[in-house]
Amino acid sequence: MTTDILERPSLSQRLKQETESEHLRMHRLMEHGAPFSSRPAYASFVAAQYLFQRDVEHLFNDPAVRSAVPDLDMRGRQEAALADLRDLDQPAPQDVIASEGVAMPEALGWLYVSEGSTLGAAFLFKEAKANLGLSAEFGARNLAAYPEGRAIVWRRFVAALDSEALDSSQHDAIIAGANAAYARFGQLLTRYFGQP
Repeated sequence: MTTDILERPSLSQRLKQETESEHLRMHRLMEHGAPFSSRPAYASFVAAQYLFQRDVEHLFNDPAVRSAVPDLDMRGRQEAALADLRDLDQPAPQDVIASEGVAMPEALGWLYVSEGSTLGAAFLFKEAKANLGLSAEFGARNLAAYPEGRAIVWRRFVAALDSEALDSSQHDAIIAGANAAYARFGQLLTRYFGQP
């Protein structure tokens, strides 16, 4: 008689599976908003991006987050989005910090959403370049790849998520944090583009 031992999915696998519906909702909101149809529409997207990145980078001050993600200082796109708004002659929007009070381990869920969007922004960057004439030096900095490349930086983040340093008892809270981050970005997209 043999016994099959089922391996538990890794945290990164669970995050992908358990936030898939939210990820698809962001795609629908983006399609509805058509941010690459005009520079004003794109500026609305950048405003949403700026506020979300500000929420995410607020979490960088937490020593526990810094410990869990050693290369945190090179991540985040708040300043890039702010520079893009200046390029587009748009003021920085004001809002509360939605991640106020968020701490480890939930904070890692917020980072997961941000880092995943950086990985997925390769397509958006091409759209901004082709449709709007923007670049990594003007208007589309917030969509540009990290200097090391998107895939390398993403793999390093996933390795931090799946490391043994994170106890499995924290996984549900991290997934809840990711869903909260998706909800926030969805709220921002809806504010600027309306419901689909």
